[in-house]
Formats: sequence, structure tokens, C-alpha cells
Amino acid sequence: MSGPTIHEGQLDASDLTIGLVVARFNEAITERLEAGAVDALRRHGADVGSIRIVRVPGCFEIPVALEALADSVDALVALGCVVRGATPHFDHVAGPCASGCSDVARTHGTPVGFGVLTVDTWEQAVERAGGKLGNKGAEAVLAAVETAQVLRSL
Repeated sequence: MSGPTIHEGQLDASDLTIGLVVARFNEAITERLEAGAVDALRRHGADVGSIRIVRVPGCFEIPVALEALADSVDALVALGCVVRGATPHFDHVAGPCASGCSDVARTHGTPVGFGVLTVDTWEQAVERAGGKLGNKGAEAVLAAVETAQVLRSL
């Protein structure tokens, strides 16, 4: 009697086309997230020519750009930064962005790495965009790569 069949993805981006959708709002942070994502892709074998980067005004616009790319890439990554402020703007942007990204993944069967920072302070954003807590852009792209590879094995 044999054991279960286990499917696991590999961190190999050499044969993948990846779409990064990057919000320009809070650009000092999102540029660092994008750089971390591209660097992680390079380190895991991606051909730089297979990376498509789409820049949108803010996080609210990320899902519609993901939707437009979903059928032409192997995996997607959403990169942005929403900092909580004194108004309810945070609640009106962060939740719909996350829901929209999830909807795109389920609708298209395309992995979406979620690298949208939702933080209380600017300092927290800096820590997560290459600071002492790493680079969440790199983490999001690696999750998308691994998921794309596991989906190929199914």
C-alpha cells in the first residue's frame, strides 16, 4: 500500500511569466516592494523579460489591473501600501483591495501574491519594505511562484 500523493511547488521562476501590479501611492515604500520582488524573481531564475510590471495610481486600482493581466501570466503579485490615518479612508481602500485580489485569484485560477502593506504607521511600512522585518514584496512574489508551480503539478 502506498502513501498519499503530495503536491508541493518549487521556488523556480525560470519558466514563469509574472505580472506585478504596483500602486504608486506611498511610492517611497512601493518602489522598495517592487525592487524586492524583482530581485527575488531574479534570484529564483526568472528571465527579466518575463516580468510584466503595471503601475496604478493606488491600491484601490490594483484588482482591476490584476484582472486584465490574469489570463496572460502564470502568477500575479499585488504590491502597495495603505497607512492608517485619522480618516476612514484606510477602511475603504484596504478591504476592497484585498477582496478584489482574492476574487481575481479564484475567478481565473491564477495565483495572486498579496504584498499590499496595511499598517498603522509609516515606520511599520519601512520595516516591511526592506527594513528589519524583511521585504514583503519578495515574500509575496515567492508565494505566487510556489503556488504557480504547485498548480502545474496538479
